[in-house]
Amino acid sequence: MKIAFSDIDGTLLNKDREVSPALKKEVLRITEDGVPFILISSRMPAAMTHIQDDLRISGLPLIAYNGGWVLVDGQPIHSEEIPLRIVQVVDGLQSGTSLSVQLFHGHEWYVEAMDFYALREENNTKVTPTVREVAETINDWSGRNISAHKVMVMGESAELDGLVEQLEKKFGSELHLYRSKDTYLEIASKRISKLTGIEMLLANSYPDFALTDCIAFGDNFNDVEMLEAVGVGVAVANAKAAVLAVADRVVATNKEDGVAEGLRSLVIR
Repeated sequence: MKIAFSDIDGTLLNKDREVSPALKKEVLRITEDGVPFILISSRMPAAMTHIQDDLRISGLPLIAYNGGWVLVDGQPIHSEEIPLRIVQVVDGLQSGTSLSVQLFHGHEWYVEAMDFYALREENNTKVTPTVREVAETINDWSGRNISAHKVMVMGESAELDGLVEQLEKKFGSELHLYRSKDTYLEIASKRISKLTGIEMLLANSYPDFALTDCIAFGDNFNDVEMLEAVGVGVAVANAKAAVLAVADRVVATNKEDGVAEGLRSLVIR
């Protein structure tokens, strides 16, 4: 394999939501041998760069927002946003519910309050959001001619079920509606995925590499397309059944250094 890609949550991080010494050792080994190790996640960049620092791979490209924002040398080479009119509809649909809406664009992250979900995400990602009303953010973004790379809606499962049903009817051809948990809904443009992010990065920065030269690690539904397309798709043992079904290899769980195991056995000097 010439290049490695890894999801973060549920795949790369251990039970303490950190990178283990074994993982650091294997990433250092492959990168010293010229194999780039690229983080690919639904996270925003600031929630990924501190992990790059821990792995000593700062400066390598990042694929954020499930492929919606691809960064090389800190600059975007690809950007795909949700139309602002859809963000406005999402805000309208959640009005009157107990759902929590979070908006992301580039390096920006807005929440309406530091509620349970915002505090949990702050703890998990080591990034602090800006508190601002959704309407104010929409007005600001409209004036700047930008929109969301990702919208997260969090709350009771039944309320999310209703929101998903409405969004599928209205925007099924335009949106990815991804339930990372029963209480978490991630919304992104249907034109992107982790696979499109990899394809964009290869075309821009690694033109001599093909998908068959890639190894990728994942655990959740948004990793399926990526794992199916690359040369070696690796699932950690705690992955969803759909992910395990398409993987070429299965390694130990994220809590048992599965990615380190995969790098050690599959990315050889």
